[in-house]
Amino acid sequence: MKRKTLNLIVAALLVVIFGLMLFVYQVRVSEVAVVTLFGKVVHTQTNAGAGLRLPYPIEGVYKLDQRIQNFQDNFDQIKLNDQNIILLSVYVGYRISDPAVFFQKFLNGSIPEAEKLLVGVVRNSKGEVAGRHNFADFISADPQQRKFALIEQEIQDEVQKQVKDKQWGVEIRFLQIQKIGLPESVTQNVFTRMSSERQYYIDNIDSAGTLKSVQIRATADGKAASLLADAEAQSQTIRGQGEAEMMKSLEVLQKNPNLATFNMQIAALEQFLKKKTTLILDQSTTPLQWLQMAEPAKPDK
Repeated sequence: MKRKTLNLIVAALLVVIFGLMLFVYQVRVSEVAVVTLFGKVVHTQTNAGAGLRLPYPIEGVYKLDQRIQNFQDNFDQIKLNDQNIILLSVYVGYRISDPAVFFQKFLNGSIPEAEKLLVGVVRNSKGEVAGRHNFADFISADPQQRKFALIEQEIQDEVQKQVKDKQWGVEIRFLQIQKIGLPESVTQNVFTRMSSERQYYIDNIDSAGTLKSVQIRATADGKAASLLADAEAQSQTIRGQGEAEMMKSLEVLQKNPNLATFNMQIAALEQFLKKKTTLILDQSTTPLQWLQMAEPAKPDK
């Protein structure tokens, strides 16, 4: 009896589980569910959780990935506005914005099928936008001339416009230039042009430096001339003061010739004795004769 009861319980549980599988479906956080009635979309469920449905084939539930998908397109050759040629590849991120439309446009919401068409749209948009720009907008020695961000935004806007017009239920979330290259036939010409541009900037810097050095040298020469003029004026003033003092000394010496002679002898002696010199002189040699003791005066007779 107990075994029969257990079998009934297990059978009931299996029926419940089978019924849940037929009438209930589960949607994950990263998914969106598209519910169809006899093949036609009736509604979608974007929130995570359980949902009710009629058994298959009356209603079908298809789950699509609502996370951001990404791909890198081919490394295509593009002719620019200035007739230069580059190779360009971009990296694209997109997500399903309208699950019902996406499901109907592509076979049961096939992402690979969608990307096949997206690659073509990206390639056309990339060529059209890049063709409006010059080579310096992509590759230049001057960072201010490069317009990566502007070109990326223009390509993204063009791709989004075409996708919206085609009503694919897709939203472009980002687009970035992944790789830039040059054909072998034009690589040497590009390098030569870049070298010329760099040499142009070097020449400008050299010219600016030369001009600055000339200005600094002229300023220094002007200050030096001013200092020399001030020094010369001060020297003339000091020379005049010295000559005035000398004239006073000459007047004193003119009044006392013996003092003038003594000074001359002392000056001569200083010239002799500037270096280590030994002189042997007798007492009568000038100016040592001044060292002789004066003879005592004779008394008057």
